[in-house]
Amino acid sequence: MDEHSAAEEVNGLEYYYVKKKPFLASSMEFILKFTIWVIFISWAAFMFLFPAEFLNTLFLEFIQYTDGTVYGIAGSTFLLFSAPILAIAFLAIAHLIISGKEELLENKSKHPRFRLWTFPVIADGPFGVVSAAELIGIILFSAFVIWGIVMYALEDLDTVSEYQLAFKEQCYLMLELTGLSFATIGLFLLGFLFLPIARGSVLLRLIDIPFEHAARYHIWLGHLTLLLFTLHGLFYVIAWAAQGRLLAEILQWSNIGVANLAGVISLAAGLLMWVTSLRPVRRQNFELFFYTHQLYIVFVVFLAMHVGDFLFCGAAGGIFLFILDRFLRFCQSRRTVNVISASCFPCGSVELVIPKPRNLRYNALSFVFVQVRELSWLQWHPFSVSSSPLGGNNHVSIVIKVLGDWSEKLRGRILDGPMEANQLEQPLQPHSNLRISIEGPYGHESPYHLTYENLILVAGGIGISPFLAILSDILHRINNRKPCLPRNVLLVWAVRTSGELPLLYSLDMGSICPYFSEMLNLEIQTYVTRESEPQLEEGSSTSVSSFGFPVHSKGGISSLVGTGNIIWSGTYVIVSTIGLVLSVGLLELCYINPFGITYWWYKGILFVVCMVASPIIFGGIVIGLWHLWERKTSAKELDEDDGPKIGIMQDNGTRAQKESSEEHAATSNSVRYGGRPDFKEIFGSIAESWGHVNVGVIVCGPPTIESSVAKECRTQNLKRKSNHHPVFHFNSHSFVL
Repeated sequence: MDEHSAAEEVNGLEYYYVKKKPFLASSMEFILKFTIWVIFISWAAFMFLFPAEFLNTLFLEFIQYTDGTVYGIAGSTFLLFSAPILAIAFLAIAHLIISGKEELLENKSKHPRFRLWTFPVIADGPFGVVSAAELIGIILFSAFVIWGIVMYALEDLDTVSEYQLAFKEQCYLMLELTGLSFATIGLFLLGFLFLPIARGSVLLRLIDIPFEHAARYHIWLGHLTLLLFTLHGLFYVIAWAAQGRLLAEILQWSNIGVANLAGVISLAAGLLMWVTSLRPVRRQNFELFFYTHQLYIVFVVFLAMHVGDFLFCGAAGGIFLFILDRFLRFCQSRRTVNVISASCFPCGSVELVIPKPRNLRYNALSFVFVQVRELSWLQWHPFSVSSSPLGGNNHVSIVIKVLGDWSEKLRGRILDGPMEANQLEQPLQPHSNLRISIEGPYGHESPYHLTYENLILVAGGIGISPFLAILSDILHRINNRKPCLPRNVLLVWAVRTSGELPLLYSLDMGSICPYFSEMLNLEIQTYVTRESEPQLEEGSSTSVSSFGFPVHSKGGISSLVGTGNIIWSGTYVIVSTIGLVLSVGLLELCYINPFGITYWWYKGILFVVCMVASPIIFGGIVIGLWHLWERKTSAKELDEDDGPKIGIMQDNGTRAQKESSEEHAATSNSVRYGGRPDFKEIFGSIAESWGHVNVGVIVCGPPTIESSVAKECRTQNLKRKSNHHPVFHFNSHSFVL
């Protein structure tokens, strides 16, 4: 048993509770968390109140007071708007180091209660499923935008009234000032826009938001930010066109002041990204969306040239954290690893087994991004992990559903040619090694699926993949007597055809934990929606063609990003930030001040260069040492164990194991044909049988399934008439870029 846990037997079942941390560690955690909240609330309040006249006046006075420092006005702006988020990142590093590997397995609350982040308030609409906490965030950001527009409008009216201008001239000036107000608010939002897509960011790890959720927040912020920037440009264009100086203003590139042409280029890049990221375009042509989204480089660089360094510093903190993460991901993705083995299921899905170092941390609800350079040098595709972190020290598995051109090419590459229908019945033959690049793993910092005693897992199609990892994780923990709360698990799986059923049978539950039925009440309900009865050949179609590459792995996936080593990644962030401060200071002392550089656009591009160079030069030293440490660790692992060696596996060699798995799964798996899950009936039955408990509901599937489950969770929670019914906590694991 884990030395950090204790066991208690209740009604024949063991419940695990984590021991309390030492007082000093707990105190430090509390102090750090309290300090983080104070900084964040103060920073957010400052930006929210900034449109108010009194705060704006204080800001201008502060700028004048600090203008004589080495860093000048840009340093003052950076200190007020960007430094707080970097300070929070530093404190987050310390907090994660002290807290260590969180074991959120202690059931502190004996009575079920609602949680803002797991209560679905909206199940349909443009935002998809929205929890109460997310709705509060949407309301706060909307309130900030409305507040800012109103306050700036009142201030602009006062400004216009001070000038003795004709009515038409007043209208032109008001249009321009309104456009400026939209830009100011948009610049504040830009500071948040890049935070959610820093996949391995310590901030996401601190608040335990996985990347698949953060990506949604980036999309929402992206729509709002680009809407404001578009209105900014539109109001100026209308004013210039009405005055007959549109072309001259658009082509203007001022050395002192705002460079209009740079802003036009930046906005054009942003509009192109925005249009191609809309859901209809993204679904029809994902590659177009992916490639045009690389224009963010043009967007950021020309924005800095448009507004100059001191205005750009208002959003530089979030952008710099993204740059730190992007360079770290670039370094990780340079390493290619050999695929250990591949399995092809009758439905066309492919399972890849990839080597990893033993020290790579991840949990069962993690994602990895995969690139195959033979197919594309730019495309990265996210896939959920289908293996438990306890299932093997040296490998991780993913399941890929063939849905588009990229996955079709990947399957063809695995099979050394296009797949014919009759090839599914033939054992695959080994060929040259398949090498891929990996980013991640990314996911929750803590395995929240282990915090519920009662779980409902709802999957649609390939959405079963992360639940295979969850079930495997639970079974391994029970078998190894590790802390594990889940005792009642219901898996509801909707598939189109019976050809997808072998995905579930690939998990050999009996071999993982032969006695799991004594500790775990597991029920599986499978719905085959497009078949009215079992297929005659179903018994033979469940065979899985598999093969392996004779690989001697040397470490596998790099642990540079994701849920990797917090000490190394924290050192990288701190050293790179110190490098940014030093490089900007040296630039001011040795170049800008001595040579009298005053051009706004030039100072803006110099600041961006420092932001990019600092992670490469200063952070690169840490990454180099990190790489040497990884090589040393991998060499030590190879001395202890030669690593995974998986040879060629013929189909008939694994048939017995698969039949055993199918037989074991059949004992708890009811397969129903010709219908879809009735979630009202399912949840109603659970509410009656499980009683007054917290029920964790995790969904991975199409938006229709996610919406249906969210509605039922909301309905069941709202109609609770007594304390004898459970509280359903909705969690989505669906990830669509």
